[in-house]
Amino acid sequence: MGVAGKHFPSHPQDGSAQDGATPPPAGTGAADERVRRESWFGHLLGRPEFAAISGTVLIFAVFAIGAGGSGMFDLDGVMNWSQVAAYLGILSVGACLLMIAGEFDLSIGSMIGFAGMMVAIPTMYFHWPIALSILFAFVGCIALGALNGYLVMRTRLPSFIVTLAFMFILRGLTLALSIMFADRTIVSGVGDVAKEDYLTNLLFHGTAFKGLFVTLAHMGIVKMLDNGQPLVPGVPKVILWWFVLTAIGAFVLAKTRYGNWILAVGGDANAAKNVGVPVKRIKISLFMLTAFCSCLFAVLQVCDIGSAAADRGLQKEFEAIIAAVIGGTLLTGGYGSVIGAAFGALIFGVVQIGITYTNIDSDWFRVFLGMMLLMAVLFNHYVRRRVAQS
Repeated sequence: MGVAGKHFPSHPQDGSAQDGATPPPAGTGAADERVRRESWFGHLLGRPEFAAISGTVLIFAVFAIGAGGSGMFDLDGVMNWSQVAAYLGILSVGACLLMIAGEFDLSIGSMIGFAGMMVAIPTMYFHWPIALSILFAFVGCIALGALNGYLVMRTRLPSFIVTLAFMFILRGLTLALSIMFADRTIVSGVGDVAKEDYLTNLLFHGTAFKGLFVTLAHMGIVKMLDNGQPLVPGVPKVILWWFVLTAIGAFVLAKTRYGNWILAVGGDANAAKNVGVPVKRIKISLFMLTAFCSCLFAVLQVCDIGSAAADRGLQKEFEAIIAAVIGGTLLTGGYGSVIGAAFGALIFGVVQIGITYTNIDSDWFRVFLGMMLLMAVLFNHYVRRRVAQS
């Protein structure tokens, strides 16, 4: 009879010593042969973002040697390649989470061009307030993302096929609408309207922390122009959006039940469904997220450049997938990291802009990107086999 009238089993359930048996003395080094101990390096190697972080360190070292004195790592140079990385990083958050869930969205690039027209045409030709046009674009894109997800779940067709169809549909609609309203493929003047709207100017247009950079310029920390203004006026809003989305995505994936559901759905959708995971709802919501990220990219780009164009976003879907794969996300789903995807986007931005600071022909950028993708896929395959064996 045990404590409080409860019976305890006479045989241990956790591998501990039985009654009357002498446990092994402390410090003898005896270890359970069923427990496989892993070194700290082995644990680090198993992290999905390890390859991307290592690649980032290597890329920074290469450009520090090859372009260190060219101004690439001056504040204005840092802002240039950080801005390129931030645009792609926004897309990679949605693409990464969707890929972890086992799906792809090839309509990301076309959604960027379409969302830009959804902002520009109502603003310039229907004279809507630009804030209303931006809201209209977000609602429309999220609805299209939901339709993408619904069709994938309803028809059980590969998401590759469904979103490939939407890629052509949206690109065609963007071109047709721009010709119909503007009689050309570019709608200009949106940037001037964005400057006059308080909410748009606060969230999407221009730079942040302008006063701080003016102070730093007067202190001699930041270079100053002849007119007394700093060479770098502030931090572009797109970089702040990138940090916010990456932080939220990483927290959700690592610390919430929804993140566990994403990993479970990508690992084995049928098993996840059998234990009560709402597989359809998870996947549809992630298609909506990728659409939101595409629209955010378009809004920031339209406000920054001041125009919308029918060819915006070309091949961005592939670049987002590449960033996610370089960041450790498996093409088969069930494994990945939002932080890793952010580093993948950073590698992309550093190389794309950094190559212009060297004597290397910029045509080699695509070659490098393809090599990075191949190495990332091979490394991820190795890590997956290693994790499966352990």
